[in-house]
Parts: sequence; C-alpha cells; structure tokens
Amino acid sequence: CQDFYRFANGGWLTRTTLGPEYPSFGSFTELVERNNTTLRRIVERLAATPPRDPKTAEQKLGAFYASCVDSMAIERAGADPLKNELARIDAIASREDVAGALARGHHHGWDPVFNFGGTADFKNSTMIIAAASQGGLGLPDRDYYVRDDSTARALRTAYLEYVSRTLGLLGAAPSAADEAAQRILTLETALARASLTRVERRDPNANYHKLSLAAADSLTPNLAWPTFLRDAGAPATDAINIGQPRFFRAVDSLLSAVPLADWRAYLRWHFTRHLAPWLSSPFVDASFRFQRALTGVKEQQPRWKRCIQAANGMLGDALGQAYVKETFTPDARRRALDMVDHLIAALDDRLHTLEWMGDSTRAQAVAKLRAFGKKIGYPDKWRDYAKLAVDPRDFASNVVRAQSFAAAWDFARIGRVVDRTEWRMTAPTVNASYSPTFNDITFPAGILQAPFFDPAADDAVNYGGMGAVIGHEMTHGFDDQGRQFDAQGNLRDWWTADDAQRFKDRAGHVVAQFDAYTVVDSATHVNGRLTLGENIADLGGLKVAYAAFQQSLAGKPRPTPIDGFTPEQRFFLAWAQIWRAKATDQYLRNQVVVDPHAPARWRGMGPLSNLKEFAEAWGCKAGDPMIRADSLKATIW
Repeated sequence: CQDFYRFANGGWLTRTTLGPEYPSFGSFTELVERNNTTLRRIVERLAATPPRDPKTAEQKLGAFYASCVDSMAIERAGADPLKNELARIDAIASREDVAGALARGHHHGWDPVFNFGGTADFKNSTMIIAAASQGGLGLPDRDYYVRDDSTARALRTAYLEYVSRTLGLLGAAPSAADEAAQRILTLETALARASLTRVERRDPNANYHKLSLAAADSLTPNLAWPTFLRDAGAPATDAINIGQPRFFRAVDSLLSAVPLADWRAYLRWHFTRHLAPWLSSPFVDASFRFQRALTGVKEQQPRWKRCIQAANGMLGDALGQAYVKETFTPDARRRALDMVDHLIAALDDRLHTLEWMGDSTRAQAVAKLRAFGKKIGYPDKWRDYAKLAVDPRDFASNVVRAQSFAAAWDFARIGRVVDRTEWRMTAPTVNASYSPTFNDITFPAGILQAPFFDPAADDAVNYGGMGAVIGHEMTHGFDDQGRQFDAQGNLRDWWTADDAQRFKDRAGHVVAQFDAYTVVDSATHVNGRLTLGENIADLGGLKVAYAAFQQSLAGKPRPTPIDGFTPEQRFFLAWAQIWRAKATDQYLRNQVVVDPHAPARWRGMGPLSNLKEFAEAWGCKAGDPMIRADSLKATIW
C-alpha cells in the first residue's frame, strides 16, 4: 500500500545490475534474451553450410546470417558498399535530380525526407492507398531541434559530432565535414519546425488528407507525384494521403530554396547513416557513439545478437517460421486463443454495464468488439522470399536487396484490397499490437512465453501477466485514438456528443495523473497526453483481465494461497512484475520525449491506484500512498 512496485520487485531490483550492453533491462528484455538463445541455435545451424546460391527460405536465412557474422569480409569492404549510390548523389545537378534521388531512396527503403508506403485508407479501410508522412530527421524527435534546454543542446552537439565523423569516413576533411554537418542540421531543423508534435500526431484526423495526384502536385510543385511514384517503383494511382500538408509545403519550399550542395550533403549523410550499423567497424562505432550519448548504453551488443535483429527485421517470416517450429505448439496457440476469447467476453460484459455510456454508443462499441480479428502466434500465410537474392559472402548487398524487396512488397499493395490476414510484426517479436484500420489484435509467439504466458502457472499469474497484456491491446480499440474508428476500421464518429464528452472528461483524469509522475529528477515529467492511449489501455486491460480472472474461478473450489499470497494478490503481483526494469537516466529522459509508453515504474503502479479491486486485495485504506481519492480516480473501461 506504500510502494507496490518496490514491494513486488524489490528483490529483483536489488540483485539485478544493468549490463553494459543495455540502456534498459526488464521482463521484456529477459524474454528477448531467452528467445535469442533459441534463434541463435536456429540461424547458426542454418548458416553452418550455406549454399552459394540459396533457394529456399531457410537457405536464404542461413546465408543472410552467415554474411552478417563474416566480420572479416565486412571490414575488408569498408565504405565500398556505399560508392555507387554516393556517386549518384554527387552527380545531382538540378532540383529535378534531388526529387529523383528522393524517389530512388524510397525505392531502396531508406525513406529520405519523408515516409512513404501503402496503408489502409482511414475512410475506406478495405483499400490500400499511397501515403506520405513527415520524416527526414536524424534526431529521435522534432522537439530536440527546437528545444533550448541543456539535454537538447547536448544531444544536438553529439549529433553534429556523429554527422561530421561519418562524413569524415567518406573522405571529407575535418573542417569541410564540420561545415556540412552544420548545414545538414539547419536543413533538418527546418523540417522539424514544420513537423507536427507527437501529441498532435495522436489525432487521426490531423494525419488524413487524401488528395488527388493533381491536388498533391499543387501542394508540392517541386515534387511531381506521378514521377515520384514511377521512380520509386510504386504503381500509378489516382490519390495519395498527404499526412501533414504543412510539412510537405515546407519540403516543397526547401526543394527550391536550399542549395544543391546542401541537398547532396543531406542525402550522402542519410544514405550512409541508414547503412552504418551494417558496415565496417568505423561506421558502426560512429553510430554507436551517438547511441551512447542518446541512451547511456556503454557497450555494443555482440555481433551475433545484432545479426539476429537484422534477420528478424529483413527476413522475419523465414526466421519466424523456423522459430515457431521449435517453440510454439498448436496446443499453446489454442490455449492463448482461449484466453483471448475469455478476455473478449469479459470486456463485452463490461461494455454492457458501463454507467457513463449511452445505449446508442454502447451498441456500436459492442459491435466493434465482436468484430475484432484475432492473430495468435504466427500468420497462416508466410511471406514468399523467392524473388529475394541472398549472397552468403556480401552482407551489405544483402541488406540493400532485402530493404528494396520490402519496399517493393509494400508498394505493390497500393490500389489493392486490404489483406486482413496480413501480419505487421514477426512471430519471434516480444510485443503485441492493435490495429485501428484492421480492427484486430496480434499476439506473436515471441511474447506468448513465460513470464507473460506460462501453461504451467496458475490462473492468477497468467491473467495478471498475459491476460492484462491481451486486455491492454483490446482496450486500444477504445482509447483516445482507437475509439475514433468503427467496427470495419473506418475513421468515423460513432459516438453521441454527450458520450464523447464523458469519455474526454474521464481521460482527462488519466492525463493529469501521469503528468504528475516524474523520472530521473523532479523537473522531468511523464507526458500525460503523449502516453494517454497506452495508459488507458493499461487501466482497461487490468480491469478486464481481473474480471476474466474472477470468472475463471467461478464454480471452482477457491485456490489456496501460494507463498502466502491469495489468488487476487498474486494477480496484482504478476502485473507489477512484468514491468520490473532498470534503465539509464539518458534512456529515461529520451523515453518521456519519444515514447507513447510511460516508464515501467509508472506502468506498474499508476493504474493500480485507480482500482478498488487492488485496494481490497491488499487491505489498503484511504490515505495510503497507493490509494487515490475517489474523486481523482480514473475509470473508463
């Protein structure tokens, strides 16, 4: 009742030290490391004797990993993998050449200046449309360019050093590299000033501006969209979503106003930065030095871990297929699906009994919940890598081809009907998701492992862990963003004005609570608006998981205490323990700027302060630090 996070995790926090390769470490990281052991065994077996011309997905995965761990070949190559594209960038002689270079960058998957790809149309979720959105920055957030506090200034200094050092590796003299780095920062600052904040981007309507290509061309006369689509390798289309028109007007102005030499420097930098983690050690070390300034991490991860991350990112379905064979049985999939169904039933019950919601809105909410798609463990259809060439002796070329392959796959979807069986994360991923436009929830095999989900554990632990994670993703369908999409995944207002206002009033309590939480020091606060969706999902997920847990006990003999704790107490202990974590101060300072998730301590404790079920389980009283006054409690779902 005093500090439940410390009560639940004190032993772990005392005996756990933050290893030098981690900026943060917790339950999620522990599971990632356990999965890494399995994945390493898989890829090293496949890489032991890779064929010179691999054909099957497994052979290509083995060859890709073999090329990644061949550090001698990578060191010999040095900057050679960059030469052809850098020569093309150096040949830019006109504004049209700059636009062509942007398209070529998107064709190869490194997204210069803005992001582009195929996404479900917010207002016709059955179709994939072309979509362009703000981007082009080397720092993690636009605020780092415009803030004038000591943290932002220090990070800009570290970034300038990173840019200059990298340009030096490409042959620039120190003074020329420093000057070019400053010009690159100036260009990126102009992009940042035109960008929406992360909080502004939480409003789906602020990011939906579907235009005809003619209207898009009028917005950006210096960036002809039909030509861009052709040169990027995307299909011709009659419309595009320009996510943030103000940003693209700024891009258009910069295309005409910024000297060509500055554009060449910017493109050289971003192309090199994109490939730097996969090049020889001078490039890797320059990249890591900046990560150290940003996150406080002290050492690089060993190469084999970085190569597993590369394989998961670029041949994720090949790796996932092999991972699932070893770790995720049909019975485990069935058990997870059963838990998901129990959670959906519990939320269905809660929707029927919410006092603050009117019948019209309630009917739409229930219809949306009952339309949820459920993706458990792994996709039923794996991606086909037949057209991806992999060379076991040339890692950088493998990366370029894999990223070009991914871009081509994405672009080919534009203008097609949405494939609702499509997955947006790989099977080994330790995470879960909800998609507003698909109206589905995804739980990869990677997270359906202990400590989150353990068939051998009692219901209290499973519902307090994985059950709350499942409830969290379900509640995203009804958070500040998800509630704006209907059962078919369309951006449509299905709320009465009164119910919408009541939701906003209740969400305001959540914002105020998390705005008051601090990290590192008393001046660094959690951003309650940035984290609102995740905090609503945590709060709702806990409520729904607890209700489902209680239903699982109905009609059965009451379980006896385990280790002196009742089933209800074990439920809340399981919740707090999945958020056990340690992190560097730098990591936490950056997290509150860029991450829509609150730091782990406040995810573990914040929602509990609103739950009478928690107070009852632990005998907490009004006035205890863990108990919030009734007038200040947030209850939404």
